[in-house]
Amino acid sequence: MRRRQFCQSALMVTATPWLLQGATALAQTTQRSLAAEDGKIKPLLAKMTLDEKLGQMVQPELGNIKDEADIEKYSFGSVLSGGGADPVEGNSLLAWTNTIDRLIARSRKSRLGIPILYGVDAVHGHGNVLGATVYPHNVALGCTRNAALVEALGKVTAQEVRATGIHWTFAPCVAVPRDDRWGRTYEGYSEDTALVAQLGAAAVRGMQQGGLQNPQAVLACAKHYIGDGGTTWGSTKRRDGSSGMDQGNTEIDEATLRKVHLPGYQAAVAAGVGSIMVSYNSWNGVKASGISHLLTDILKKELGFEGFLVSDYYAIGQIDRDYKKALMLSINAGMDMAMEPAKYELFITTLRELVVDGSVSMARIDDAVTRILRVKSMMGLLDSKRDQLADRSLHASFGGAAHREIARQAVRESLVLLKNDKQVLPLKRSAKRIHVAGIGADDIGMQCGGWTVEWQGKMGAVTSGGTTILQGLRYAAPKTVITYAVDGKGVEGADVCVLVVGETPYAEGVGDKEDLSLSAEDQALLATVQKSGVPVVLVVLSGRPQILGAAVDQAAAIVAAWLPGSEGQGVADVLFGDHGPTGKLSFSWPRNMAQEPINIGDANYDPLFPYGFGLGYKA
Repeated sequence: MRRRQFCQSALMVTATPWLLQGATALAQTTQRSLAAEDGKIKPLLAKMTLDEKLGQMVQPELGNIKDEADIEKYSFGSVLSGGGADPVEGNSLLAWTNTIDRLIARSRKSRLGIPILYGVDAVHGHGNVLGATVYPHNVALGCTRNAALVEALGKVTAQEVRATGIHWTFAPCVAVPRDDRWGRTYEGYSEDTALVAQLGAAAVRGMQQGGLQNPQAVLACAKHYIGDGGTTWGSTKRRDGSSGMDQGNTEIDEATLRKVHLPGYQAAVAAGVGSIMVSYNSWNGVKASGISHLLTDILKKELGFEGFLVSDYYAIGQIDRDYKKALMLSINAGMDMAMEPAKYELFITTLRELVVDGSVSMARIDDAVTRILRVKSMMGLLDSKRDQLADRSLHASFGGAAHREIARQAVRESLVLLKNDKQVLPLKRSAKRIHVAGIGADDIGMQCGGWTVEWQGKMGAVTSGGTTILQGLRYAAPKTVITYAVDGKGVEGADVCVLVVGETPYAEGVGDKEDLSLSAEDQALLATVQKSGVPVVLVVLSGRPQILGAAVDQAAAIVAAWLPGSEGQGVADVLFGDHGPTGKLSFSWPRNMAQEPINIGDANYDPLFPYGFGLGYKA
């Protein structure tokens, strides 16, 4: 949605007291069936007018609500803030909390007093909010192979999201990216279906705290159903006429769809996920948002999903140019809530017409509203005696040291050592001088990537808290002389050069890219530094494998650091050998662009670094 190694890892997780306590609580909490709430909500459903039911089925965006009074007037089921859609008061912790509390209080003034669900894209931590703990994107977490750690990060997300009063995050993404040119590759854990399913379910368990009845749980949302990671390059066109693939066409048969792209949802449903977001993409030419076989037959009936489906940002309108027809197709196919950022009045008016003329049955409306109310009931939102406002006691831990330590652990475990000639790594604190170069070395925005404060992310000091890689290196070795120059100047005479290069921030289709080679600037900088004779440790920041070209021979060591988030110290921990590298590639690393798409199991599989590759050294 727009603006929108095992043993070592497990030991570290259980060695953290607050996390051990949380994990025990999760194990003792039983996920209750959502349908068990139906007896509670049936009397409420009977009291609702048609318009109140339709209001529950729509989700506008905060900045597009004409008047906050519309929240109670239309009895909205939900409100969202996409990436970068901040409250008018700003995007501090306090501004967010005050805004959400105000909106929830407003929703409780509606005739039936049904509170809104507030949704946000907390896809690698509560990244919309300044000072939040921003952990590595999923592409990195896949390299940890550590489900316990992913579950712990889900808990961190839940606590920081609930600190602002928000109930719902549009995560985890359980896409299975099959072509690295896709701009959302970093949102996927792996090209391997089984790993995606394992880690996606862990994220759900962490976010929902073992059961939505937990006051500190957030509603998870598995996305994007289904096949978004399998779209064909060239099946979309940008405004400038260039080719892309985001929101494109997935051209595969049902057997392949089920084998590759469905297991992530099966695992999420088994873990009790309460919501699922339907994808923009088409399946063999038909938009997924309007396919009853996918939404109702497979997901709701076959898999037994009891929660509700939500569309992506304005996705229903992509089904057909005639909005009325598009809405009819989508609701009848099984869509329960429509994300219509500014078109909430049009949605309600049009859906009312469809019900009145019999194009959409009241049974379908009641089913959709029942599914939404099930979730609200289990979360305690329909309990008139329960305080629905933010738990401000959670502010004390927001972006705090305990949360950042878990994120730092995730950084350490996600780094993949691709090359290490003559054991140039780990770095030695006894070195006469270590020279650092490259724009990515001291840029927290670049290491966080997209979905960080802004939808597309941005370069520079995008968020407060955390450390850049350069800062992390200096903290790790305060007595070692560490010099820095973006352009590499002054490298002569150093014992080693740490050069940080890679992708600048992007999100969604903006990141669709036909050539994944290191930029010309990065290649030139590496060549210049290498000519000095100083051995180069190349650290690559990216949301997907990059075409390294000559860098494979030029660099003495290569580390895939992915998009590590706000805790650059985690990179320094590994570079200095305080923790040995344990990450294993969750994506095949191609030799050249002619190999894209490349996936394990392909005929003539011959990547530069195969799936599961990762060197190590002792800490």
